[in-house]
Amino acid sequence: MINADPAELEKFGELAHRWWDPNSEFKPLHDINPLRLGWIDRCVGLKGKRVLDVGCGGGLLSEGMAAMGAEVTGIDLSEKPLGVARLHLLESGHKVDYRKISVEELAEQLPGAFDVVTCLEMLEHVPNPSSTITACARLVKPGGEVFFSTLNRNPKAYLLAIVGAEYVLKMLPKGTHDYAKFIKPSELARWAKMGQLEPSELIGMSYNPITKEYSLGRDTSVNYLMRAIRHA
Repeated sequence: MINADPAELEKFGELAHRWWDPNSEFKPLHDINPLRLGWIDRCVGLKGKRVLDVGCGGGLLSEGMAAMGAEVTGIDLSEKPLGVARLHLLESGHKVDYRKISVEELAEQLPGAFDVVTCLEMLEHVPNPSSTITACARLVKPGGEVFFSTLNRNPKAYLLAIVGAEYVLKMLPKGTHDYAKFIKPSELARWAKMGQLEPSELIGMSYNPITKEYSLGRDTSVNYLMRAIRHA
């Protein structure tokens, strides 16, 4: 069984042609991408690193890391976003190896092959996030680092990420997120440890509706990112 929800794949597939439009449904991804990239680069120094981007979609993060000098492989199970990602390489001139394959299958093929693995804004869209996390851990070399980002599960996250972002501010299409799939940091940390990863940093990402800007900080109550190191 592939660890993917067909409805989720179809949902992002239908929007794929708008992935690189910074004023589209993907505007929040465009807005947070520099923050994510900067944080990852500060942590590991992307230049020269062999990096895997899990759930790469249309390639925003993958291309950003390639632009910083990383050797990037991007994987996804939705064909349309991958097609958009490959087409965009013709415009940008960057090099990314995009593949349609599950992270679990790739972990069987290339265990310990990457210096860095990223899995951002994806865990809340898969049926079995623990399986994804374990596969990410298998793919990174001992001592390598894995980066996750997802949404916390609490009333504040429901109000801001679903009611606020999807219905009030209309930053995201209605139905983008399912509250039942949100993940508490304690759950993510537990699954990471089950996969032989040691969480080393937890930071929050907040949105200011007045300035319309995102920032990284200590508030992990809604969006958060976790950095974990593979046991040697």
